[in-house]
Amino acid sequence: MSPTGITRRSALIAAAGATAVIPASTGFLSSPATAAPRPLKNDRLKRALRRAEARRRRLITGRPSANGWEMQKATDEGGDISTHHVAGTGLGVSVRRGDAGRVLVHVIRRFHYEVDALGLPGEPNPLEGWVTPSSVRDARQPESNQASGTAVVIRPDSYPRGVRGGFTAWQRRVIGDIVADAEGVVRWGGDDRRPYEALFYLTVQPGDARLQRVAAKIRTWDETPGAGAGGVPDVTEPARRRRAAQHG
Repeated sequence: MSPTGITRRSALIAAAGATAVIPASTGFLSSPATAAPRPLKNDRLKRALRRAEARRRRLITGRPSANGWEMQKATDEGGDISTHHVAGTGLGVSVRRGDAGRVLVHVIRRFHYEVDALGLPGEPNPLEGWVTPSSVRDARQPESNQASGTAVVIRPDSYPRGVRGGFTAWQRRVIGDIVADAEGVVRWGGDDRRPYEALFYLTVQPGDARLQRVAAKIRTWDETPGAGAGGVPDVTEPARRRRAAQHG
């Protein structure tokens, strides 16, 4: 074989090798589908943590309400308290997220369907949830639970503190059934020594298994047609009346 032939073959092999190598700078070897995720830089993580901590400090008070839940300074600002839609009423109420809110919203819905309709045209103040901790005069009183998002007041202008008799005998029976449905984790202010018939509040502390159980029951009702709020149970049924008497 001539030197010229060898040179040509070598050149062809070299050329083929050159075309098989694609520089990384062309971008063909680093498609977005296969690129490894870029790690979060420590500085960005630290800034995010600082912002979260600042938000927490801005919201917390370090003070519990009467039932042991911490009062918070604001609602709808990334804390534990937010506005919940009350299905069937067209109303919203600021209460604690999670199980606490689910139970309290259920109470409101049953009141709306079975005791007296809320949110009527022109009604100025049908429902009140969270209030600022600075408005709490005595953290030992049940109404202080509003500041922790664990209480609601229905028609605060209609049922003043210290006054009984705002409801008929039938309405009181239904309210007793609503409280019994909550298995003792909710109390009606009308049953207190110093009555406040507009008030419904949680009686258990954070982490109580009874609250989790009741919330799970209500969740099942909400997902079952014809069950739960709006199902209009027969509150005169003897078993329901006995249960209501136990929780009154």
